[in-house]
Amino acid sequence: MPKVKPHRSSPTLDMTPMVDLAFLLVTFFMLTTKFAPEEPVLVDMPKSHSTYIVPEKDILLITVGKDGKVFFGLDGKYVKQQVIKNMGAQFNVKFTPEQITRFSVLPSFGMPVASLQKYIDMDPDQRKTVVQPGIPVDSLNNELFYWVFFSRSENRKLLVAIKGDGEAEYPVFNKIIETLKDPQLNCTIFNLITNLESDNKVEIEKL
Repeated sequence: MPKVKPHRSSPTLDMTPMVDLAFLLVTFFMLTTKFAPEEPVLVDMPKSHSTYIVPEKDILLITVGKDGKVFFGLDGKYVKQQVIKNMGAQFNVKFTPEQITRFSVLPSFGMPVASLQKYIDMDPDQRKTVVQPGIPVDSLNNELFYWVFFSRSENRKLLVAIKGDGEAEYPVFNKIIETLKDPQLNCTIFNLITNLESDNKVEIEKL
């Protein structure tokens, strides 16, 4: 009697759970990833050996371009809304509710308060074409002082950091440091953002 050969079937693998897991991971990273805000000016930072990593929140960033222009950045949507209201009251500029909302999602900027309304009303593409004059830091018109003052009043946990171009002139940094050391601000601890000497990672050096 001939032998009956059993039917051999190829093994199958159900990929449905793997596909579901992949989509869940993609969705998770899409919802939780925080993109870096667009920089208003390119800065070639000096290098150091610091190992203090830049925090992702509660940071007040003062940026100095190669030409000495000063830019201001702040995180926290609701903090920024209150700060712009206080700045409007201080400089007698009436910001509309829509302008306040748009400002709350605005990245770093370098505009005097008097010109800020027009800048806020522009769409993102228009703002890219604007040459920003920088935040005034002169002794007779030091708007940076008030930006820092109102920001720290709304969020006491703010870490103040300065990111400057390596070719920017020292007097600009000196004005910023003197502003932070003002008795009303009493910001004697601040930080300098640099590139790590070994692998160009962005670090913070405490001053």
